[in-house]
Amino acid sequence: MLTPSEADNVIAERVVAMHRQDCPLAQAHGRVLRVDLKADRDQPPYDRVTLDGYALRSAALAAGERRFQVGGVQAAGMRPFKLGAAATACLEVMTGAALPEGADCVVPYEDVQRAGDTVTVTGAGPYPEGHAIHRRGSDHRAEEIVVRAGTRLTGREIAVAAACGHATLTVTQLPKIAVVSTGDELVEVDMPVAAHQVRRSNDYALRAALIAAGYPEVSRFHLRDVPHEIEHLLWHILAEYDAVVLVGGVSKGKFDFVPQELARQGVTRHFHGVAQRPGKPMWFGTTVRHALVFALPGNPVSCYTCLHRYVLPALARASGWNQPARPQAVLSERVTFTANLTYFLPVVTSSGPQAELRAKPCPTNTSGDFSGLLGTTGFVELPAGSTTFPAGTVAPFWAWSC
Repeated sequence: MLTPSEADNVIAERVVAMHRQDCPLAQAHGRVLRVDLKADRDQPPYDRVTLDGYALRSAALAAGERRFQVGGVQAAGMRPFKLGAAATACLEVMTGAALPEGADCVVPYEDVQRAGDTVTVTGAGPYPEGHAIHRRGSDHRAEEIVVRAGTRLTGREIAVAAACGHATLTVTQLPKIAVVSTGDELVEVDMPVAAHQVRRSNDYALRAALIAAGYPEVSRFHLRDVPHEIEHLLWHILAEYDAVVLVGGVSKGKFDFVPQELARQGVTRHFHGVAQRPGKPMWFGTTVRHALVFALPGNPVSCYTCLHRYVLPALARASGWNQPARPQAVLSERVTFTANLTYFLPVVTSSGPQAELRAKPCPTNTSGDFSGLLGTTGFVELPAGSTTFPAGTVAPFWAWSC
C-alpha cells in the first residue's frame, strides 16, 4: 500500500496541463496566469509627485533660499509645466502629478506659509534632491517581467495588469469537475428521509470546497448501487468532465461497483489504497484523454480530507499554479495514535508567542463525524511509525478551503 508521499508522486506523474485561454481582465481574479506579464512602459511612467506641496530646486534650499514665487498649479493628469528660470521659482503640485521640468524636490503644504504668490519654507527639512518624488522606472522598466506565469491572480496582480495595459490575460482554462456521490442510502436534502437513510451531504461539501478553492464549474451527481445505472451515467461523465470525484463505493463490499466499472470503461487505475487514516481505500486513475478520476471513501471526514490532501493539489498542478511552500505547524498538545498509518489530524490553528503556527488537536469521534470538523481550520499530517507525538512536534499543515 502506498504512503501519502508515494501517492502524491503517482498523481503528479499523471497530471497533464490544462488548456490555456485568453480572459478579460475583469474576469481574471482567481485564475492562474500562464504567460509572463510584462510592463508595457516604465513604472511609474514619469517622475511622480507623492504628496501635495510645492516643487522647486533643492539647490536653492541648500543655498539658503526660503522664499519662493509660485508660478502655477500642476495637477495630476496635466502635462508637466516647466519651472521658471529664477532660482526661487516654484510650482504648486498635487499628489500623483508629473514633476515639473526643472524641479527636483517637493516641500509639503504643512512645511510652508503662503501669502499671495509667495511661499516661505518654514519646515526644518531636509528636502534633498528627490524628496517626495517617485522616480520614473523605479518600480519596473519597460518589458520587465512583473508577474510570473504560474501565479494565481489576486487583486494585487489584477491592479498591476491594469496599470500595464493588459486588457486580457492568458490563463488556465477552468476545469469542468463532476462530484458524484454513490449509494442507495442517500437521499436529496429536500426529500423525505427514512430511518435507514441519510441525506446527501458529501457532494455539497466537496462542491463548496472546490468552488472556494477557485474551481467554480462543479456539477453534482448521484449514483445508486445499480450496475446499469452506474455504467450509463459514468460513461457520460467520463466523456465530458476534466476531473471526476466519486464518493463512496470504493471499498471491498458486495455493492462497491465503482472500481470495476471504471476499469470496464477504460479508466487506468494507478493506485487503490493509501496507508493513511482517514481515507485508506482511496482510488486514483486517469482516462485516455487525461481526465483525472478520484474515488474517495464515503465517510464524510475521509472524503473531505482526501479532497484537500490530493484532489486540490492535483488540480493546482494541472492549472500550472506554482503553489507556495507547505506551512508547518507545531502541536500544542501531546497526541497518541497507535495505528501504523499516516494520521491526518484535524486541528485549530493559532499564532504562538514566537509567531509560530500552533495546532490544537481536535480529533473527530469517527470518520463519519463531519460535525466534528466544525471550528477546525485544517489538519496536520503526522507520519506513520510513531505512536506518540509530544507537544512541540512540527508537522505539515493543510488548511481547509474557505
